[in-house]
Amino acid sequence: MLSSTSELDVRPLTRLFRALGDETRLRIVALLSHGELCVCHIETALGLNQSTASRHLGILKAAGIVDSRRDGTWVHYAITEQDHATVAQALEVLTSAFGAERALRAD
Repeated sequence: MLSSTSELDVRPLTRLFRALGDETRLRIVALLSHGELCVCHIETALGLNQSTASRHLGILKAAGIVDSRRDGTWVHYAITEQDHATVAQALEVLTSAFGAERALRAD
């Protein structure tokens, strides 16, 4: 029998789906699932301008899905260590279920 929602903490899952509920952010996370990237590489890979990339990365960071580190003038982003396995599994399940593997791999 399933527990009632009052007994379950669904906030982490809600946070994940809210942040991934945008095509651009989903594509960014798919890129980062392969490892850390400089924001300039994310911009180039997805054809984004700097302000758009920064806005989406800020939302992902606020949700606790990605971390950033500064290296001189460069900012590098990666999926947080604690969320990496969860995000990778969620991406695999969702992209398979909705047939989006090819679109995300193209990036």
